[in-house]
Amino acid sequence: MASFNKSKVLKTEPLEQKDAKWATLVKTTYTDPNGVERTWESGERLTRPAGSDIDGVGVVAILKDPQNPTATPQILLQKQWRPPINATVIEVPAGLMDPKETAETCAIRELKEETGYTGEVMEGGFGVSPVMFNDPGFCNTNLRMIHVTVDLSNPENQNPQPQLEDNEFIETFAVPLRDLWDECKKFESQGYAIDARVGTLAEGVELAKRFRLS
Repeated sequence: MASFNKSKVLKTEPLEQKDAKWATLVKTTYTDPNGVERTWESGERLTRPAGSDIDGVGVVAILKDPQNPTATPQILLQKQWRPPINATVIEVPAGLMDPKETAETCAIRELKEETGYTGEVMEGGFGVSPVMFNDPGFCNTNLRMIHVTVDLSNPENQNPQPQLEDNEFIETFAVPLRDLWDECKKFESQGYAIDARVGTLAEGVELAKRFRLS
């Protein structure tokens, strides 16, 4: 697969609310701390399953090789073209929740479907993040980040085969976790867009390094 997807935007036009399948616009009326009535326009996702507190998950998948325990951990990333910004984006594996599905199950399923890898959710209370809102000033979309390890010695991970849908064109690759900030800067210089989840992870790693937090 080429590093830059050859997809392109053909046109952009208004979407009638009655035709919306994935998201819609709403106008919220509220009062501010001074009692003044105001309005707010925002997006609202239409796909959150009943009973779920999140729309989807992002997967922080760390590749580990038990045969080489001192090797630098690598993080699994993806390249995927996204129509709203007409650009190929550097992302983590991610996906929407299915009905009656837990965040952990969703993460393992999406990881397998998008990358072919089989992973395990990290233990010790670090496996599942708090609920995070992507852009709360604009939309109500939210998710949990699920932290997963991928055992490269597992026979299932020797030759991973993604199970992509016919409208998914995803290139999976890995980079050293400690170099994620520099990798993001490099990808940006090459014309890629950086997903905020990847950028935030990179910032966290870089802050931990610079301020010697561990």
